[in-house]
This record gives sequence, structure tokens and C-alpha cells, in this order.
Amino acid sequence: MRTSMKALAVAAVALLALTGCSSGGGGGGGSTGDAGGDAPFRVVAFTSGNQTPIGAWWVKAVEQQADELGWDLTMVQGDFDFQKMNPAVESAIGQGADAVYNGYTDVASIGSIVTAAKDAGIPMFAVDAGTEPTDAYALNITTDQQGIVDQTLGAISDKIGGLEGKNIMVIGHDPHAGIRMRSGLAAKDIEAAGGKLAGGEIQQVVSPATGRTEALALVADYLSANPGGLDAVWVGWDDAALGALQAVTEAGADTVVTGVDATSEAIAAIEAGGPFLATVEQPWPSINDDVTAAIVAFQTDGTMPKSNFEAVGTTLVDIDNAADITPSDKLG
Repeated sequence: MRTSMKALAVAAVALLALTGCSSGGGGGGGSTGDAGGDAPFRVVAFTSGNQTPIGAWWVKAVEQQADELGWDLTMVQGDFDFQKMNPAVESAIGQGADAVYNGYTDVASIGSIVTAAKDAGIPMFAVDAGTEPTDAYALNITTDQQGIVDQTLGAISDKIGGLEGKNIMVIGHDPHAGIRMRSGLAAKDIEAAGGKLAGGEIQQVVSPATGRTEALALVADYLSANPGGLDAVWVGWDDAALGALQAVTEAGADTVVTGVDATSEAIAAIEAGGPFLATVEQPWPSINDDVTAAIVAFQTDGTMPKSNFEAVGTTLVDIDNAADITPSDKLG
């Protein structure tokens, strides 16, 4: 059962009142504060993806939670600029912190931050900040990438009568750890099922900012050269999937499309009953609550998570349940 933030805040305050202080520990000064235990728990939070709808939601959610829990919060918003973000986070850690909270920034991009936190003896907690266990984090909760692939390829298979002998384009973006993993898994599973990768390999989008137009061009060019030769387009995220949808629609092709993220536009396209078959809802609010609960446990008595990595299940969004799903760009 998920813990509501209101209940979490009440429980945290009550426990801190009983203990007088939290044991935090670590070179950042822990949360022991002064003799009266009055010093607030200091959290440095950061995200590189604050310009995305989900990243912007996370910033607001963490700021609200920090206010409810009485944290002294420093929030660094990176705007996908690691040369700006990483030194700012390192500086905040150096000024004193008890915990670090990473939202949606892959561990591969923050080596200097990881080093700074470890040198200061401060644990880092994370949401969707890598796809494999790593000792960089006390806890990273993300989504089950194989589960996402199973759900979306299952929807495609059901619609086109199996994957064997079918020509399916996979569109990915390798710099994003989650998209890189799930697109690789999708390509592997298509070929294992006897399907063929359109173009012979995963088609890569260069930039998320131009993902829709890049995917449009990839699919349009392929359909132009291979009329009627594309059974499906599997895309690692919704914005690019909407570009693929536009190409399929304009070509009048009998091709189905799937995405990932459950954005408003994707859900509307699914409800319209066209080629866009399905997307995937990733439960970011409950994931964020669970990571926050782990930070609170550390704050209250130094308890650390039993495991540093968790991949949670997702929900396939199709014509049957699309009307019941809260779009990821409308979370808050």
C-alpha cells in the first residue's frame, strides 16, 4: 500500500519529536543539528530534465514535499546543461547537506556529483536515474523496461497477428538510459520472434527536442521507399511516436504505432481509434512518494534501503482504459 505524503509528513514529524533528532550521519553533517535537535534536514535535489513535463512536475512535487516535511531544500534545475548543473550541485553539497535527491538524471552523466556525495559521506536517492543497480545510489526506483516492451509488443502482436515475418521499425534515443534499454530490448524481442527490423537496425533520433520531426522523417522516408512494407512502428517515447503517427497517417499506410509515457496527445490519439494503438503509464507519483519515504526513514534514524535498485511495473494504456488515465503532462 502506497503512503500518502500527508500521512508521511505527519509520521515523520511525530517520530522526529520522539527521537529529538535524526541520526543521518555522514560527512555532510548528518541531521543531528545542534544540541536541541533544531537544525533542519538538508536536502540537495537536482534534475537535468526540468524542461520536460515530467521533470517540471517532479520539481514542484519535491518542493511541496520538502515544505510539508520541514526540509531545508536546495533545488538545482539543470536544463539539460550538465556543465552548469553538475558544479552547482557539487557546490550545494559542499555547503552542507544530509541527503541528495536525483530526479531523472542518468548516473552516467553525473560522475562528479557521485564523487562529491561519496566524499562527503552523503547518500543519494533517485527517481529514474539509471536502469541498473549501482552503488552511486542508496536507492534508485525506476520502471521495468522489459515489462514496458512486453506490454507494447504484445499490443502490436495482437493487432497484426503476431510478429513473425513482420517488418517493424524501432525508434530510439541512446543518450536516454531508459529509452536506450527498452529500444534495445524491443529490437531483440522482435528478431527473436521472427520479425524484421525495418532498416536493419534501431533508428536513432538525435535530439529529444526534435524527436517528433525526426521520427516523422524516418517513417515517411521508409514508407516512400517501401510502400505497404511497414507493419508497425515501436517508439521509445510518445513525442516521437506522434511524429511516426503523422507519417503513417499522411501516407495512408496500414501501419500501427506504439509509444511510452502516456502524454495527453498520445492518449487522445489512442481514443481516436486510429493507428496509435497504445502507450505506457509509468507511475511517477507513487515512485516519488516511495523514494521520499526512504529519505524520511534515513532522516529519522539512519535507516538505509535494503536494496539500492527497484524496477516497478507499468500500465499499458489502450482504447479500453485511455479515458481513465491521468496524462503524464497533467500530473500537477
